[in-house]
Amino acid sequence: MKKYLSETASQTAGPYVHIGLAPHAAGFDIFERNFTHVLTQPETRGERIVVEGHVYDGSGTPVRDALVEVWQANAAGRYQHPADGQLDKPDDPAFRGWGRTCSDFTSGLWQFETIKPGRVTGRDGRLMAPHLNLWIVARGINIGLNTRLYFADEQAANAEDPVLNLIEWEKRRSTLLAQRRQRGDQTVYHFDIWLQGENETVFFDI
Repeated sequence: MKKYLSETASQTAGPYVHIGLAPHAAGFDIFERNFTHVLTQPETRGERIVVEGHVYDGSGTPVRDALVEVWQANAAGRYQHPADGQLDKPDDPAFRGWGRTCSDFTSGLWQFETIKPGRVTGRDGRLMAPHLNLWIVARGINIGLNTRLYFADEQAANAEDPVLNLIEWEKRRSTLLAQRRQRGDQTVYHFDIWLQGENETVFFDI
């Protein structure tokens, strides 16, 4: 007689996600080394940029307790990971390539200080457009959401990107494009993430 195990109950990230994953944002100093929104050092190669935006729910209300993680290639298009096989591209020990931030509890704004990534060579040998991989969790989200941020001013590279080209509707593709702005001497790319509704961001099943 077969015995079937019942599924373990799941729950959302809850209001305490910050204490475990980003305690400094909640006012706790419990880690010797906190994960931060700054991915660069003075020696990091590449164009310095700021990436920022809001996470909105289906009603257009900012989600003020969202946690966002970023994973990206360096300026040459290589990931800071031993599994990256692009040996023809230089490594950058001064670039971490991974960061974590929280939306501001008052304004809902999240932000990363990083560099604009180079083009990564995919498994099929095709070049991808410069992009950031983002992971979002928050109260009310049962499973972390994966998406990509592309740069609207990389039109030629975006037109060739194999992932963007999987999205048939141009309006849906546009939800993955960050818009370039200049703030004094800072280059800022603005990227809002919509969890639901007419402007819902494209999310990927990974």
